[in-house]
Amino acid sequence: MITAIDTNILLDILIPDEEFMLNSKRLLDKYAERGQLIISEIVYTELASQFHSEKTLKDFLSDTAIKLVYSDERALYLAGERWKIYAVNRKNKLRCPRCGRDASIICHACKNIILFRQHIISDFIIGAHAITHAQMLLSRDRGFYKTYFKDLKIEKEYI
Repeated sequence: MITAIDTNILLDILIPDEEFMLNSKRLLDKYAERGQLIISEIVYTELASQFHSEKTLKDFLSDTAIKLVYSDERALYLAGERWKIYAVNRKNKLRCPRCGRDASIICHACKNIILFRQHIISDFIIGAHAITHAQMLLSRDRGFYKTYFKDLKIEKEYI
């Protein structure tokens, strides 16, 4: 079995995040025993900010048996298709990363809805990479993937 890993799972361990570290480590160990762990070039890029050198990042990936697998044209096209759906259908609301429900933040002074981009194209590349190169994805951002990647298997026992 090939399992793709989202950046948030690895950052839980590297930073470390007290709330999520143990569960993220447990999931990595569980899926390492079941087969290959992979990351996309986007996850690699996001991880690079946490290391002092390229060598230490490569050593970390080697020590954890996580392999960098580059996206192919199919994955990149799929990411673009899903991004288009997101961009066209995005409401003036925020989306909860855990459950996928919409929420709004309203300015208390002028009652205007406060907006910001919640997802960028790299999120879509991570999801499309997982669909095309793995059987499942480990991520805490399940609401997003459940909404835009219904065909992607996500670990359910996370939190």
